[in-house]
Amino acid sequence: MGTMTNGFTRLTEQFLVHIGVERGLATATVTAYESDIAKYIDWLETRGIHEPDAITKQDVEDYIAALDQAGESARSKARRLASIHEFHRFALGQHAVTADVSAAVKAPKGASTLPDVLTVDEVTRLLDAAAAGGSTDPVVLRDKALLEFMYATGCRVSEATGVNLDDIDLDEHIARLMGKGSKQRLVPLGSYACRAIPQCGAWRAGTALQRQDSRETRTVSQQTQQAHLAAIGMGNRQSNRGAGRHHQTTPSAHLAPFLRHAPDPRRRGRAHRAGTARARQRDHHADLHARKP
Repeated sequence: MGTMTNGFTRLTEQFLVHIGVERGLATATVTAYESDIAKYIDWLETRGIHEPDAITKQDVEDYIAALDQAGESARSKARRLASIHEFHRFALGQHAVTADVSAAVKAPKGASTLPDVLTVDEVTRLLDAAAAGGSTDPVVLRDKALLEFMYATGCRVSEATGVNLDDIDLDEHIARLMGKGSKQRLVPLGSYACRAIPQCGAWRAGTALQRQDSRETRTVSQQTQQAHLAAIGMGNRQSNRGAGRHHQTTPSAHLAPFLRHAPDPRRRGRAHRAGTARARQRDHHADLHARKP
């Protein structure tokens, strides 16, 4: 974690324990905080600052200016400043400093851009290309199931590959996803996804294991998850050609923005009650799926 020593070392260790254990942030989030704070402290030490209470508001502003001169984007600078805000608030709470000198420093505003989304026709061609003309090859069936699942739920790649077998209820057309911060949500699962998932080899193998030992919850193994991630990347190149897309982007970039910004006044809440989700899903799927029933 850089070359930090003296007054910063213990405070930084306590901060990482605080956000990782007490606040329960995801490992990737804690790692990002650690990287941001280490870079910040390394820069402070080049200015001869070795104690938290020696930092001034001008130091924080100069650090953001240095990031700007280094060519960092507005989004990166905003993220690093958010980490600095958290660090200084924690230092104040621990009485390591007498004031939060970062509080008045505002993040630079970045340009607002609309997401690049697919048209309905492009989504149709993408899903048809992933199906490879109805091929029964296990890799094709896996790619198709993953794309249909991601399209139906609007989930991230990490959420799709981390789904447990018992998180999917094909009878009720419901899936339980584990998102950022270990937060769970229930989402409706469309009929196309419900037909594609049982054809996937991982699903058949997993349900067979569940039948052998109903007491143990079986999850998709790490090896299978990595294979799924690799398949998504491979399937992206193959499916993009079939869909007529020539630039290289990931399927999650194709599908998630399209779904997250699709208008649907019925989906106001973050989760759906299991008793009503199936009825909602029918209308939702009929409205949004590229292939109309």
